Amino acid sequence: MSNDQPTSGQPPEEDPFLKKPQEPQEPQGPREPQGPQGPQGPPSGSPYDSAPPPPPPPPPPYDSGPYGGGGPYGGVDPLAGMPPLGEPGKRILARLIDFLIISIPLYLISLPWGGAVEMRDNNSGNSNFSDVFSQTYSGHQLLWSLIGLVVYVGYDTYFTHKDGRTIGKRLLKLRVAMLNDGRVPDSGASFLRAVVLWLPALLCCPCLWWLINIVLMFTDKPYRQGLHDKAAKTVVVQTD
Repeated sequence: MSNDQPTSGQPPEEDPFLKKPQEPQEPQGPREPQGPQGPQGPPSGSPYDSAPPPPPPPPPPYDSGPYGGGGPYGGVDPLAGMPPLGEPGKRILARLIDFLIISIPLYLISLPWGGAVEMRDNNSGNSNFSDVFSQTYSGHQLLWSLIGLVVYVGYDTYFTHKDGRTIGKRLLKLRVAMLNDGRVPDSGASFLRAVVLWLPALLCCPCLWWLINIVLMFTDKPYRQGLHDKAAKTVVVQTD
């Protein structure tokens, strides 16, 4: 038997009372502090700290402003926070009301000068399908079309910039609003919207232009924008 003694302060290698280093273990979730003598949980900055809450989602474009809407907007539903879109049938009827409000007085004023509309003789057999989608003008008719263009554009620009509602839209409880924030369109957007709507309709291809915009009211996703709405970045919504 050896009489060698372990060096003082150095326990033998197989000492059963020696505390061996422990392997790191997976965290078991946050631990509650157990007083001054107990474990205190992970230190600040530990990778096991609970993650900070995610930032709040951005507000919808119509969350604040004239509409005062609400609702969460996480970028998934582009209509979140907006009032209901205007129904296509109501929009068409409102536009027809506005058209009659302008066209009837304008035609009556033009009668002493031969009328704003000239009737063409279609009995010659020279008319074709393209006449339905285009319009040719005499000098007299072109003059009154230009006068009508000024009146229609001025009417739409004024009322759209005033409160977003022409007379027809007011009767049908509709309103034109900027797409990004719901405010009343400024003068530039109101004028652009009116020009894009009425210039082709009165001087170029009236039937085709109206047909395109009516189809877009039913099929455009998600905002039911006509070409004039797309140009001015506007949308038509319902009001109370």
